[in-house]
Amino acid sequence: MSIKKILLSLLILMLIFSSAAAAQEVLTMATTTSTENSGLLDELIPPFEEKFDVRVDVVAVGTGAAIELGRNGDADIIFVHAREAEDEFVASGYGVNRRDVMYNDFVILGPPSDPADIKETETAVEAFQKIKEEEAEFVSRGDDSGTNKKELAIWDSAEIAPEGSWYLESGQGMGPSINMANERQAYILADRGTYLAYSGDIELEIVNSGDPELFNPYGIIPINPAYHTHVNYQLAMAFTGYVTSQQGQQIIDNYMQYDEQLFYPSAIKAEDLEE
Repeated sequence: MSIKKILLSLLILMLIFSSAAAAQEVLTMATTTSTENSGLLDELIPPFEEKFDVRVDVVAVGTGAAIELGRNGDADIIFVHAREAEDEFVASGYGVNRRDVMYNDFVILGPPSDPADIKETETAVEAFQKIKEEEAEFVSRGDDSGTNKKELAIWDSAEIAPEGSWYLESGQGMGPSINMANERQAYILADRGTYLAYSGDIELEIVNSGDPELFNPYGIIPINPAYHTHVNYQLAMAFTGYVTSQQGQQIIDNYMQYDEQLFYPSAIKAEDLEE
């Protein structure tokens, strides 16, 4: 075979492979920084991509921003944790077939010195009241995320309007906000998963946890194709089915960091999962 024919054959093969790669389906998922920062998505997504020969593009932002991306049709599916906002999103017609996926909890972090004596409190409301009384520095994400929504709900329950030099807004995701609180030796509300992922590099520790008010459920919602006809609804439903299946729920149940389980499956009871 001549050099010319060999080069032509190679060119044809390159075009075939590039066309196949270009044809690979893509699922765009808007989700929270907590699912990414915790490392869970690195375990959860690859088996789905391999099984369906697709690519999942993750956009990790606060829950409010993720919902807005879904509302604008800039994502095929959202994976978030703010139930009231999720229900409103579905009721408005932007999302369909919401499913419970998993849960963990929020914790209040503070410096080891605990200047506001938060360790002596039992509830999140009591903890926030003591922070305000002492005007101990508190870092808020201030980004309309699920964590920010929960924090503001606790302040509201405590009948406190947080403001003043002690109340700082980072405007950033969970990880950077924890780092900011750590640098300032301030208090912060965080999801347990992200805290555990960062715990080896910070001095902050859990000073209040276990209050039912701090329960943190996650849901997944495909975008309504009747509102945005361009979304990949079939692939979004396939991913929804996967994360709520035995395989997806088992991955969530098995995911550990620092010898602790970060998330608990809620689509299937843990005792019903296959060992």
